[in-house]
Amino acid sequence: MSTAYDYTENKLFQLFLLMLGKMVHGDLVRQIEYLKVENRILRSKLGLHVRTTYQEKLKLIRYGLRLGGKIKNLISIVKYSTFRRWVNLLENGTLQVRRLGRPRTTKKEIVQLIIRMAKENLDWGYGRIMGELKKLGIYRHRNTIKSVMRENGLEPAPKRYEDSWDAYIKRSFETLWACDFFSKTIWTPFGKKVIFVLFFINIRTRKVHIAGVTDHPKKLWMVNRAKYMEQFFENDDTTKLLIRDGDKKYPKLFDEIFKTHKTKVKVLPYRSPNLNPYSEAWVRTIKKECLEKFFIFGNVHLEYLVREFTTYYNTHRPHSGLDNLTIRESTGSVKCESRLGGIVKHYYRE
Repeated sequence: MSTAYDYTENKLFQLFLLMLGKMVHGDLVRQIEYLKVENRILRSKLGLHVRTTYQEKLKLIRYGLRLGGKIKNLISIVKYSTFRRWVNLLENGTLQVRRLGRPRTTKKEIVQLIIRMAKENLDWGYGRIMGELKKLGIYRHRNTIKSVMRENGLEPAPKRYEDSWDAYIKRSFETLWACDFFSKTIWTPFGKKVIFVLFFINIRTRKVHIAGVTDHPKKLWMVNRAKYMEQFFENDDTTKLLIRDGDKKYPKLFDEIFKTHKTKVKVLPYRSPNLNPYSEAWVRTIKKECLEKFFIFGNVHLEYLVREFTTYYNTHRPHSGLDNLTIRESTGSVKCESRLGGIVKHYYRE
């Protein structure tokens, strides 16, 4: 009886996938560069100022915020400072809409109710919202509901209902954890050795917990590290979510330990680091700001560097996701403290 061949174990196939990924990435970069040049040429034909409607501003904000800091290098229709001003005005509820025609007669309370229903029920269309309003004794025409939603940047149901990974993350944000490995090659008396670091990150607080450092993350070690992390998951009865990749290093018992503390373990699809961006960002940070600046000799040296930088990261380093604030705030006169031989500096108040 023939058995299916596992292409994922074939090094040549893996190399082909890597090469294909680089080709696709390079092609996308070239396309983006071309579109940016074309956009600049079109802008030069229109003049210096492009007038945008309220709905157009909402669309730019909606899709621009998804890009995070990358929008700063992409936006060209207005200055980045103007884009941020629009975002602030929208968050404050003061982004003005220039309306034509007769003034609206719909009461503000009804408008807010329509917006609420549309946001809380992404698959509801104009007709469904109209029906729900009738149940409450509120009679508004379908076109009125459509106008209210359009003026507030709410798409019709098929377009509005985008149960994307970003939306999933935001719904789970308050109770979301992520875990992952990163590896580092160190020097030993017997030559080079690859060491694995298992870490957990609380997405809401951005606090990182180092679960363990080893050169052989076997089943028993993984189970013991999960038991060590139990203390951070058993403090309350809130249902939590832990996301991780499909690495074979995670045994079944690893997930079962967290499930006993009302934690749902979500295994990410194969080769999808973009679905775990907080872990990826942490790994880039510790490698770029610390580990890549040292020749590391032995496990003890690596553990010291990881422990010191993690302490700095959790207490003193500003976080862009927290409006450039630190996890722990303080007041007093400004002092300077350095760690790891001056590699990282921290300014703080006594």
